[in-house]
Amino acid sequence: MDQPTDRRSSESRSVDHRVLFAAIPTPYLVMTPDLVIVDANAAYLANVGRDLDDLRGRPVFEAFPPGEDALDEHGVPRVQVSLERARDTGRVDVMPLQRYDIPDPATGGTVRRFWSLISVPVLDDDGRCALVVQRAEDITDVVNERDRGETAEREQGQAWRRRVEQVETDLYARAQELTAAVQEKETAGRLLAALAEVALQISGAETVGELTEIVFRAGLPALGSVGGAVAVRTGDELALTITQLGEQARQTYARLPLEGSLPACVAARGSLVVIPDVEASQAYEGMADVLALTGTSAWVALPLSAGDRLLGSMTVGWVEPQVFTADRVELLRAFAAQCASVLDRLQVRQTEREAALAVLRVSETLQRSLLTAPPVVAGLDIAVRYLPASQIANVGGDWYDAFTTPDGALSLVIGDVAGHDEDAAAAMAQVRNVLRGVAQTLGEPPAAVLAGLDRALEGLRLTLLATVVLAQLVETPGGRRLTWCNAGHPPPLLLRADG
Repeated sequence: MDQPTDRRSSESRSVDHRVLFAAIPTPYLVMTPDLVIVDANAAYLANVGRDLDDLRGRPVFEAFPPGEDALDEHGVPRVQVSLERARDTGRVDVMPLQRYDIPDPATGGTVRRFWSLISVPVLDDDGRCALVVQRAEDITDVVNERDRGETAEREQGQAWRRRVEQVETDLYARAQELTAAVQEKETAGRLLAALAEVALQISGAETVGELTEIVFRAGLPALGSVGGAVAVRTGDELALTITQLGEQARQTYARLPLEGSLPACVAARGSLVVIPDVEASQAYEGMADVLALTGTSAWVALPLSAGDRLLGSMTVGWVEPQVFTADRVELLRAFAAQCASVLDRLQVRQTEREAALAVLRVSETLQRSLLTAPPVVAGLDIAVRYLPASQIANVGGDWYDAFTTPDGALSLVIGDVAGHDEDAAAAMAQVRNVLRGVAQTLGEPPAAVLAGLDRALEGLRLTLLATVVLAQLVETPGGRRLTWCNAGHPPPLLLRADG
């Protein structure tokens, strides 16, 4: 779906302020609050006959030393007083006609000049002076004409006043534009720094819930947003996590059809949606209900994608209408891309974890099925206890066994195949069953049975490492006798009735 066209947004994107700064015919000089030159447009440089490289970085009164006619009764340049007054008060300062001679590079002397000067402070978001702009309109020709006669003076005076009014009007408009440009740049810088910090936080997220919590807690305030949603694709639906927009919005939009018309759905299908105001929202069915329910009037919905895979969308809302410049949209895109990268990592990890747990569950079921209940033997109580050391999965190469052989002996086994995974569990099953078969077939004492087990494993080419202890309990005329043999395993313990 094409995003709605916003005339104001396209106009804002078309303005190249550097080109504008260089092209306007009104001369002006840009300084820091310390009155160090940082820039000047072509009209200004032409007026003073200097190159920008010669001026940039120099204090203004070093680049243009004042003559006696430019000083007040205290010996301070009147232009300096005006610039500092604009800087300190935050208000435009208009000077009367000023004589201020400028250096003449050709002769090494100075050139007599008269100026119409206005000092304009450029304020940042906190109301502090970030730059000082001086409009410096050269009106030397007007003054020279005035000196040639009364009539000419009156005519030229009127023309001069009209010219000054025109220049002042133009300067005010340009100053407003320059102020807006500086503020936009500073705002973008602060936003970029804030989002970089948020990106650092989300890179350490371990779950999707933690990711969305960081986005909502830190990311949305950095964007100046009142709320938003992260939507994750689940089949043909979107599961939304909504914040700061009310419980009713959370319930109403908890799940949405992927093919829906709301911006979150459109973005989840891969298209950027920009809604700068209420009027633009009318292009999306159901959006009027969203605005009414959430109290917002502007939205941006961005796809969350990793390579060719669309993971979902991120939507951000504002109460007031917004102007979305190209730079601002690109910043939002970059933030969404960072979120998508983390979301992709978490989803891949979750898929791997679920697959691993499924395998472990199968292995554990297999192992439990092999750890059978001991046989019932008259005159004996046989108890078993299996406590795996692993806290993640009860699977591995450990096993116990108890069975009777044809000669009536009770065999007791405890063994361990190296490893703590499904491979160890599978190997353990083979060793356990081979041992049972060898004991049933040979009918020999434990040492001979373990020797037979070793030969059988070698013949079957089972390359594994296992330890085992095998004990046989047989009845004798005087009671029962326990015979045992161990292969790398701790020996059995006898606990007497007295402890």
